[in-house]
Amino acid sequence: MPTEKSQQPLLSDPKRLLLDLAQEHSVVELMRLITNRLSDSSRVALTRIWLVQPTVECTGCLTPDLCQTESRCLQLVASGGRSVIDPAVEWNGTDGAFRRMPIGARKVGRIAATGEAIEVAELTNPLPDWVAQPEWMRSEGIRGFAGQPLIHRGQVLGVLAVFARQRIGDECMGWLRMIADHAASAITTARAFAEIDSLRKRLELENEYLREEVTGAGAFGELIGQSPAIKAVARQIDLVATTDASVLILGESGTGKELVAREIHARSKRTGRPLIKVNCAAVPRELYESEFFGHAKGAFTGALRDRVGRFELAEGGTLFLDEVGEIPLELQAKLLRVLQEGELERIGEERTRRVNVRLVAATNRDLRTEAEGGRFRQDLYYRLSVFPIEVPPLRKRKEDIPLLADHFLESSSRKVGRRKLPLTLANVQRLQQYDWPGNVRELQHVIERSVITSTGGRLSIELPISNKPSRAPADPIAEVGIRTDAQIRQIEADNLRAALKASNGRVSGPNGAAQWLGIKPTTLASRIKALGIQQESKDGL
Repeated sequence: MPTEKSQQPLLSDPKRLLLDLAQEHSVVELMRLITNRLSDSSRVALTRIWLVQPTVECTGCLTPDLCQTESRCLQLVASGGRSVIDPAVEWNGTDGAFRRMPIGARKVGRIAATGEAIEVAELTNPLPDWVAQPEWMRSEGIRGFAGQPLIHRGQVLGVLAVFARQRIGDECMGWLRMIADHAASAITTARAFAEIDSLRKRLELENEYLREEVTGAGAFGELIGQSPAIKAVARQIDLVATTDASVLILGESGTGKELVAREIHARSKRTGRPLIKVNCAAVPRELYESEFFGHAKGAFTGALRDRVGRFELAEGGTLFLDEVGEIPLELQAKLLRVLQEGELERIGEERTRRVNVRLVAATNRDLRTEAEGGRFRQDLYYRLSVFPIEVPPLRKRKEDIPLLADHFLESSSRKVGRRKLPLTLANVQRLQQYDWPGNVRELQHVIERSVITSTGGRLSIELPISNKPSRAPADPIAEVGIRTDAQIRQIEADNLRAALKASNGRVSGPNGAAQWLGIKPTTLASRIKALGIQQESKDGL
């Protein structure tokens, strides 16, 4: 039997492996690096690494009864080796019988459970009881085994197992322990890099979205106004903001529904997370599902990469669905499921993802009427309208116009780079005389236009000539009055007599009464008879 010094070394260049471990920042590539380097010699039959991961399913597990109540188990993540019986057979797969291992079961599970290595420099007969496949060990000439726990700061991350075809010397055992320690540290570092990269990508997505929204953020400044109507809205915001209840914001276009949504988010416990807005009226019908839930690469034509949906972008924060009444009926059921269960699936993916999102919706429609008419799901309506807030139109809070106008005057002057002109009492009175069908948005546009067009140091405000509705046409019933059937028959009889008189009693033919009345002679004859008109006919009728 060759001595430890005379036999060839089991590991070709362990120092180089340790240096390379520090350079790799991918867990997957790190595992492949270790198993490939350790198994690149025929003296090593098999190298495998299992990592502790959450238990997701027990299909194919050899001992499912041992871990059915456990939340974690060992999962095979990397494997390398080659059969000596048939060199064409490689053991690089991770889907074999031992792909999942209960913690505490067999030798690998025992190492993970205790955090202690199992080192057998040279196996003897009979083989230890922890050997799962004795025939495989004998046929492949396995003589030594080293099972090392991957421990970082007292936590077992996994297990490194090496099956050798020669005796494992003390020096080699020392290298394997060192490799396991460095591997555990490298795994922790790689996971940290992966987490940083994931957070970076998420921030990039959020920033890309928020950059688009930044110009619209606070389009109406803050919640400006001192009127009783706006104070009532502020009280409602204070009541609901600190909860996670769904809010339905109602109001005409331009009243500031998005501002209310922003105020709810800003005063909530989710203020540190994003507020993501979706204008449901602007999303093409065929892209609703992708917009909300995202899609996987290749899910449909044009899906060139994975895309995160708005729900995932709003994770931990608030999702604002503007014009929610525009969502197609067929998608409303899926939206309801996400709201009720907090779960979604991207298009083209079978993986279920959990989301934690607070929903705020807005509409200028009467959703209750829409739901009763079958144009909007009633169950979704009730889910959205847990706490409804109605934003008053500007014509019902005209006392707020001076504050709003002054705010828009300042922001518009700064935007166009001009000196802020004074807002006079005459300006305010003129603004308050207008009914503002476009509400606060229209006021903002009018002030901005006035800042651009005003010259000579005076603010000149231009309003539509009239916002009064045109006079409705007179009611014909009110104009004419209601007549009885006898009165109508008398009018018809008098009209027929006048026609007969004008035609000298002639019913048909040129210049006959039928021609005057624009009816057939036979029809005229029937009406004369029905009305009992005594008139001698000159054409024989």
